Amino acid sequence: MKRSRKVKILATLGPASSEKQKIKSLYEAGADVFRINMSHTDHDRLRSLVAMIREIEAECGRPIGILADLQGPKLRIGTFAAKEIALSPGMVLVLDSDPTPGDQTRVYLPHPEIFAALEPGHRLLLDDGKVRLRVTERGEGSAITVVEVGTRLSDRKGVSLPDTTIGSGALTPKDRSDLEAALNAGVDWIAQSFVQRPEDMAEVKKAARGKAGVLAKIEKPQAVERLAAIVEQADALMVARGDLGVEMPLERVPGIQKQITRAARRAGKPVVVATQMLESMITAPVPTRAEVSDVATAVFEGADAVMLSAESASGAFPVEAVATMDRIAEEVERDPNYRNIMHAQRTEPEATGADAISAATRQIAETLNLAAICCYTASGATGMRAARERPQTPIIAFSPSVDTARRMALVWGLHVVVGEERGDLEAMIQHACDIAREEGFAKAGERIIVTAGVPLGTPGATNMLRIAFVPDQPSALA
Repeated sequence: MKRSRKVKILATLGPASSEKQKIKSLYEAGADVFRINMSHTDHDRLRSLVAMIREIEAECGRPIGILADLQGPKLRIGTFAAKEIALSPGMVLVLDSDPTPGDQTRVYLPHPEIFAALEPGHRLLLDDGKVRLRVTERGEGSAITVVEVGTRLSDRKGVSLPDTTIGSGALTPKDRSDLEAALNAGVDWIAQSFVQRPEDMAEVKKAARGKAGVLAKIEKPQAVERLAAIVEQADALMVARGDLGVEMPLERVPGIQKQITRAARRAGKPVVVATQMLESMITAPVPTRAEVSDVATAVFEGADAVMLSAESASGAFPVEAVATMDRIAEEVERDPNYRNIMHAQRTEPEATGADAISAATRQIAETLNLAAICCYTASGATGMRAARERPQTPIIAFSPSVDTARRMALVWGLHVVVGEERGDLEAMIQHACDIAREEGFAKAGERIIVTAGVPLGTPGATNMLRIAFVPDQPSALA
């Protein structure tokens, strides 16, 4: 199945999309990668979902990516004797280590790591920012705060810490257990929530042991401040706008989205734009005009993928949401301004032979109006370099590794084909011509450009490009 767009669609699975036929319908509507939210998925359900996706993959004959999204540290207050309290600005509320149900003056905070990191002046945002507290004094296992914003506060509401860097690592015991289960199930990407610093990514990558790509969810101010170092450590990034909009002023989120997207593009790493993209389609069969514009903006920015959360996981119109996103992306990529924006935002290649070859390949393909760029990639690095150039020419990525192919399902513009390595250069060229014709990218007599590393099978050593004519019939060499 050949997509008519280059941006990828990531769809979250949930109660509205937990059966095989529904998942297959989502794939046919346009989903390229499926997200499994480990906050709401036990290990048996995880294995069942992965098995269903792999069955669909075999039936459709195309690699499908799977992303397991780790919950991350969930910080919550305790309970109140009256279930909730009334708050008004200027009130004093003490957070402490006493598990007794709270009242108007105090509440339990079962996170000693927070008390160790808080400083006077730091803000605490509770209940998705509906309540804002500011620390006036920190003691041993307690903090005195003053209420700045808020009306009511009830049991077990979440806590966000926009000014505080917690010293503990990113992986909770639940995350470690979920990560191991996800790796054993054979997922392709691991998403780490609430990343604060590059060390968090190093911890997750060490635990993943190279069995899956590691994606950093940028949703905290601390991560934005350390973005360059996190980009260097991560295999991919996500603009997680939900929590970003809680911990940072909402008006800053669009600019940060552009900052993260462009940083990832410069590094040649996939970037996903997520959260509330078609939010109204949870309950309505059509989106708002503002939501359509929001999705279009992410596509115009050159994001590798756009993501649906509750729209496909628990909404009333999951397939329609995917199909709507698919249509928006196709229309944006046909817009004359799209090509100009891609060109204007293109960065200079890195000073390596492989990057120079990829840049030259894009320029030759566009100058000569070639039918396709064909790249052979064992690790996925060559494919991602080709995508980094954001060419207008279609990209076919060949890989002998189904794991690599599934991982590249997240990457902009790549149509991935799994197959055995060809024994020599001529057979490889002929194979590329045959696939380009069979998959509908090129017609007999048209030309394609092929890149690879010679000697064949050398990871990350792209050093060759060749222009070839597509023959009328398959070659005996291929």
